[in-house]
Amino acid sequence: MPTFTPLHRDLTFLSPLSEARAARLISFLAEGEPTTVLDVGCGWGELLLRVLEAAPGARGLGLDLDEESLAGAREHAVRRGLADRAGFEARDARVVAGRYDAVTCIGASQIWGTEVEEAQPLDYAAALTALRQLVPHSGRLVYGEGIWSAPPTPAATAPLSGRADEYVAIGALVDLAEAHGFAVVAVHEADLDEWDTFESGFTARYARWLAEHAPDHRDAEEVRGLAARQHASYFGGYRGILGLAYLQLVAV
Repeated sequence: MPTFTPLHRDLTFLSPLSEARAARLISFLAEGEPTTVLDVGCGWGELLLRVLEAAPGARGLGLDLDEESLAGAREHAVRRGLADRAGFEARDARVVAGRYDAVTCIGASQIWGTEVEEAQPLDYAAALTALRQLVPHSGRLVYGEGIWSAPPTPAATAPLSGRADEYVAIGALVDLAEAHGFAVVAVHEADLDEWDTFESGFTARYARWLAEHAPDHRDAEEVRGLAARQHASYFGGYRGILGLAYLQLVAV
């Protein structure tokens, strides 16, 4: 099995998220003057660390099940002088108790749904219900999740779950948030440039591996196949159809 460089070498965030949009989300969370911050599915912790930098009175907890990403998060926290305020744990968010003044959950709703292998529609309601329990009244949540930006085609759904009902449109997601105990402060969606940057960063590790190994290396064909399949899935499939909405929510 080939070994690739960590994703955080080529990606700033583990989602299609520009610097400008990230600043907007961070400002929203920090303006609430949180003392506790939770990042569900934190990856290598970049968003959580930036929130803590913007809210110097806060302590944060990042949760993820990927040990490589968590190791990167801890390293980044030490380098930026935040190790005493940022903790990162390989823990299932379903067993987290307590309340947090500010919560981020981006692309992690599947935690509260059925197993991914069952290829069921994303259970936004279960995620929003669980997240509402973690946020006190007037607490803030940044909820980022997949949506259909355009009507799904067979080519778009094939590399995903194969279902046209896997995601909802952005308006339906807003309705779900309001029905599950949140007031919607702002709604925006990742644009194509953010998606292209994210997808390029995701596959850059394959290009780097191929550049560093001989063309006849025993794993080269496998790596070329991984890159080709991802490019086909995105450029020939869900580009411009699968979207990601960012909701700035206040618990009410």
